[in-house]
Amino acid sequence: MDNKTNFLYPRGRYYGQVKPENLVFNANLQEFAQRVSYICNLETAGKLSPEESYEKIRVLWKQLKRSKQQLGIGNKPFEGDNNNGD
Repeated sequence: MDNKTNFLYPRGRYYGQVKPENLVFNANLQEFAQRVSYICNLETAGKLSPEESYEKIRVLWKQLKRSKQQLGIGNKPFEGDNNNGD
């Protein structure tokens, strides 16, 4: 079962600044990308209409945006940066 999950939902390594909120957002971003890919493929195959596809992607985008806001990504770009000259 684990191999099947890894195959269907692959995860890439994270090379950015290692902070819990960055890791969580990266996982959310990868899931967003995977789901958008599935929706695009279903639309291309004629299983979803363009309108349905757009709406599903829009909902996913709103979820990702809400996740970013809740995690505080980008709100304090210099917090934790020790190169501030102190």
